[in-house]
Amino acid sequence: MTIINWIISNVLTQAAVVIGLIALLGLALQKKSVGEVLTGTFSTMLGFLVLSAGSAVVQASLTYFGDVFNFGFGLTGTSGALVASIEGINGQAMNELGLGGSIALTLLGIFIVNIILARVTKFKYVFLTGQALLWMSTLTVVGFFFTGLRGPALVIAASILGGIFATMMPAIAQPIMRKIMGSDDIALGHFCTIGYLVAAGVSKVTGDVDHSTEDVKLPESLSFLSDTYVSVWVVMFIFYLVAAIAGGDAGYQYYLESIGSSSSLHWLVACFLQSLQFVVGLYVLMSGVRLLLANIVPAFQGISMKLVPDARPALDCPVTFAYAPNAVIMGFIFTTIGSIIGMFLTMAIPGLPIVIPGVMSNFFAGGTAGVFCNAVGGRRGTIIGCIAHGIFIMLIPAILGPMLAQVGFVNLTVTDVDTALAGMLAMLPGLFG
Repeated sequence: MTIINWIISNVLTQAAVVIGLIALLGLALQKKSVGEVLTGTFSTMLGFLVLSAGSAVVQASLTYFGDVFNFGFGLTGTSGALVASIEGINGQAMNELGLGGSIALTLLGIFIVNIILARVTKFKYVFLTGQALLWMSTLTVVGFFFTGLRGPALVIAASILGGIFATMMPAIAQPIMRKIMGSDDIALGHFCTIGYLVAAGVSKVTGDVDHSTEDVKLPESLSFLSDTYVSVWVVMFIFYLVAAIAGGDAGYQYYLESIGSSSSLHWLVACFLQSLQFVVGLYVLMSGVRLLLANIVPAFQGISMKLVPDARPALDCPVTFAYAPNAVIMGFIFTTIGSIIGMFLTMAIPGLPIVIPGVMSNFFAGGTAGVFCNAVGGRRGTIIGCIAHGIFIMLIPAILGPMLAQVGFVNLTVTDVDTALAGMLAMLPGLFG
């Protein structure tokens, strides 16, 4: 048990290590030279870590935006409101409910079930987003714990349910991923997939695929906006400016308190610098995506040939960003608009709690939804589909919140809709039993 816990803590929860080992295995199975194996493994891990570093910079910038935005528009300290924090649920489940061991073993179990299903079924997808698997293991364990399962039965049930989701979510997203990527080499490993498909469905019905978000024609005076990163900065600066004006100096001080820092910067200057920081993070993230894909796809051919024939790696959502960067920003903007609409809807529907929109999920999930929507419905579909996406990712967490409250998670929910729905499925026998 000690060895298993060590492996889980030091290997399976470290996504860069897992992906590096998979690259090493794939290259070794192809009987590459030692030098090629080491270079490919290192480059794969480096690409993932560069991607993660870019994501961390983006998240830090979005923390500023979220704090100032919520303060400026009165969304902080809302009585009875739910905060989307899977991290909070994970910590409480491990510390207060004593489920840390079950969650760790379930993480390993989900990965094993995924490999088995990929081997014996036609769904040849290996889910490689370790953090997403951790959150899935948390919600499935919490759900089955609520029904009364304990010990091995709890771990087995949660592993099977989580393994099915880890196998099926990439499979149902793959038809649109083929359109996005232009090939069948990479799948999506992110537990917001049902939300992406809802958004894409609305986009396909309402959109026009002939007019892509990436084909925006600019007058000569605005030709500087043809540079992707400049155009992203302009849009994001306007977005940040709205939040900064709404929050003002008080909102900026609230942000500084939330991160335990102090600064003499004027809040408008902070807004300007944070919007630049966002673009820096996006640039690093894109560089990591390109480096990762350049190495993981060749390495994965070895696994396809030996362990799971025709297997595809299911990777985290930023792998889609480089294929439609304009759609990413539009997805963020219109998912945010939709989530605000969804927040007011939860206020209006009797029995549902208020859910405060999550800026992180609006960017990463909203951006990916934008790429999905653009692939099937162009610009118009992206706008309408992502507004629908924002509403959807508010309603599902609002339904989950009261269910989690029965286990003891007060004012907490999650916005990863696949994870939320898996938790609901696990809890259903307890609700009706």
